[in-house]
Amino acid sequence: MPERQRADARRNYTRILAVAEEEVATRGAGASLEQIARTAGVGSATVRRHFPTRRALLEAVSRKRIEALCVRAHDLTGEGDSRNALLEWLSDVVTYCVSARGLAAALAYDDTETDPAHENTCSAALEEAAEPLLRRAALDGTVATSVTVADLITLIVGIALATEHYPNPAAAADRLFRLAVAGLSPQI
Repeated sequence: MPERQRADARRNYTRILAVAEEEVATRGAGASLEQIARTAGVGSATVRRHFPTRRALLEAVSRKRIEALCVRAHDLTGEGDSRNALLEWLSDVVTYCVSARGLAAALAYDDTETDPAHENTCSAALEEAAEPLLRRAALDGTVATSVTVADLITLIVGIALATEHYPNPAAAADRLFRLAVAGLSPQI
């Protein structure tokens, strides 16, 4: 939110964001922008002025979680076994994506390559934060050098979106994540 906004615009932004957080938590990424506007006591044009796209709204709703995941990546960088540090962080991302409805949708990649003005700031922040974790694991030979953070985020988003309607989405997402990490080969 720009600091140079008028006081009423800042209040509207804060109110809209609070309502949006509740709506997204309840209804997920498809939360109605019109319902958010009604509940916040503003017009839908006011919501769209602050959040011109659904992605902008989801990114704002997810900002605190993204910041926490970035801090977590930084804290794990240089810790113990590089593969375990990376996997611990990725497991945290899975947990957040499952527990925070709308986060997986905010992380999903879309046509940002063809429209850089609408860069996915959530994914970009996570990529930047996790790059040292991945680089260290690759240098240690515990992760393939061809793997990118974008690949890993895409995998996690897919798992979170695929399991969001399961009776126990957290357990299903964790199982699929562990399967992806272990691969299909039997443990010897």
